[in-house]
Amino acid sequence: MTSVARLVAAALLFQAATLHDARPLPDPKPFFDAVRSNLARSQDAQKQFAYKERRTDLDLHPFGHIGTGGTRVVEVTPIAGGTAVNRRLLERDGMPVADSAPVRREIRMSEQGRSVVDDVAAMLDVTIAHRDTLDGRDAIVVTFKPRKDANPRTREGRLARDFAGQIWIDEQAREVAKVDAAAIDDLSFGYGVLGRLNEGATVTVRRQPIEAALWLPVSIRFNGEGRALLFFRKLTINFAVDWFDYRRVP
Repeated sequence: MTSVARLVAAALLFQAATLHDARPLPDPKPFFDAVRSNLARSQDAQKQFAYKERRTDLDLHPFGHIGTGGTRVVEVTPIAGGTAVNRRLLERDGMPVADSAPVRREIRMSEQGRSVVDDVAAMLDVTIAHRDTLDGRDAIVVTFKPRKDANPRTREGRLARDFAGQIWIDEQAREVAKVDAAAIDDLSFGYGVLGRLNEGATVTVRRQPIEAALWLPVSIRFNGEGRALLFFRKLTINFAVDWFDYRRVP
């Protein structure tokens, strides 16, 4: 079967599945209210968990493509009542790192989960599109784009303002399970001095249940190209981060 035929067959199968699913889609307001409430709760709950973080830099260099940048596994433990974390390097490129000293990092506490989630929601124009299946469970697919009159108050809100895409929401749990987003404009970093990423940079985020009624992020994938302004050279950023081995701490 040719690639064109495969695409046509897939489209027909999707159309048939959609036509046979006569269930009504959720009422938007109570549905989105429940999703926002769950996101705010998980945002606040994250400071109660230690976890491991695996970062793989596939391509991160101001002088163009150089291949893999290595993999690091870090153990992250909340301290001081969740106002800071200790980050301790466990592995580098698959090899254990002995006697690694923990590094304290302060956590930005100026915004609570509800205010961050509400600010991001205020940035976006969201529309329920259709029902899908993700990881064997029913999911409601939502499309989003930034509002033209968006006026963000938080760092997360300012970031959300630059992206559009789709969100898969677990229908039963009312939890965000997956986000696929693409930058709709160039993105600057380092206050616009260090570099700029081109429109079209992509981000994929996955969330999964950590406990019976609590979902937390488990992975992010980022890919983009731009310019390193200080070097006047091409910049490619392509990295993957996975969070795993979540465990509650006193």
